[in-house]
Amino acid sequence: MSTTTEPQSGTSLVTEDYPLSPVPFSDRRSIWSLAPLLMGFALTSTTLFAGGKIGPAFRFAPDLITIILLGNLILGAYCSALGYIAYKSGLSTVLMARFSFGNIGSKWVDFILGFTQIGWYAFTSALIGDVVNSVLGIDPAWNWLTILFFNYAFCSTAYIGYRAMDWLSRLSVPLMIILVLWSLAIATGKVGGLGGIQAIQPTAQLGAGQALAVIIGSFISGGTQATNWSRFANSPKTAIGGTMAAFFGVNALMVFAGAYCALIYGNQDIVEVMKQQGILVGGIVLLLLNIWTTQDNTIYAFAIASANAFRINKRTVFVLGGATIALALAWGGIYEALVPYLLFLGTVIPPVGGIIMADFWLRHRGQFPSLEEPQPAFNWAGVISYVIASVVAYISANNPTGIAILDVAPINGVIIAAVLYAILSKKLAS
Repeated sequence: MSTTTEPQSGTSLVTEDYPLSPVPFSDRRSIWSLAPLLMGFALTSTTLFAGGKIGPAFRFAPDLITIILLGNLILGAYCSALGYIAYKSGLSTVLMARFSFGNIGSKWVDFILGFTQIGWYAFTSALIGDVVNSVLGIDPAWNWLTILFFNYAFCSTAYIGYRAMDWLSRLSVPLMIILVLWSLAIATGKVGGLGGIQAIQPTAQLGAGQALAVIIGSFISGGTQATNWSRFANSPKTAIGGTMAAFFGVNALMVFAGAYCALIYGNQDIVEVMKQQGILVGGIVLLLLNIWTTQDNTIYAFAIASANAFRINKRTVFVLGGATIALALAWGGIYEALVPYLLFLGTVIPPVGGIIMADFWLRHRGQFPSLEEPQPAFNWAGVISYVIASVVAYISANNPTGIAILDVAPINGVIIAAVLYAILSKKLAS
């Protein structure tokens, strides 16, 4: 098996953030460090659009509120389960996958997790270039320069590593939450209070199961990689509490904000809404911080996946390399064609989490072996379970049944993958 140990230099350990080894307890962090970082990751415009899609389909209370809380509770529980495993093992998702997919089989996990992130990074870099130039009235011919600037600016904290991302999130998250709540307060006044919002009748058709699938699916692929940061947790409470704060608390707030703005203004984009409210400067600040705290997590996740794929512990090299690939994609306009494919990858990523959880609890009894222990090239129980679960999730995503519990494709993928792995790992081992 390839070497997985880190260089013994303390400087290298801190700089590279342990891409090929467990995070030692000497470098673990408290909830006051981990929670803001994960919350910054979850503060993303993706969930605003998810909220905008479901908002017009339900009465505000209790229907919409219940669906938002339930969907984010499921998402938070899934991410927290992986977060606890990351705390126990000190490993990222891609390193855990070596045990459940095999030394070579895990490279597929590296690919789908890494490629999804670099695609979104390219898409968002291009998006910010368009938005900033449009707001400032700059000729679109200069978009390439704006994209170039933000593409590398956003990856600067990821290059430095956990420490820089930690401090950016500590400063940004409270400000972003204040701006969102400020905008929602203005919106509430505009509609005449909660009575006014409650009086708005649904104008769209969407089943409860489909709505849950939208909420959970909007960020479950990112949540599957939240172990990149929860592996730094210094206790179970830190891992679970920090993850729930992000994927239940903050994610629910962003879905709610998107739904609320869609109901009142007919637009789920809170930045555009803030422009209508006369607080455009606040909207621009929110947009930049929103994108920065998600982009640096995105490119960091790509670097961790790439380091594992190539068994090279130079995470910083992959941060810069990934940003350069994203720049080429953004400049070339390829990001437009990538979005449907990335959404497809979002359907087939959750089964990875189900398999890892089953592998950790059932096969390894809550304790992964050392990464130095040789692994087979392929763990066929993991590979077969993954393929079947991904197919079922994809079919359920495109063929809604009308039965709520059966229409949540990401959860279908997680559960089927875990159950199949539990069965196959015993059968194939006997």
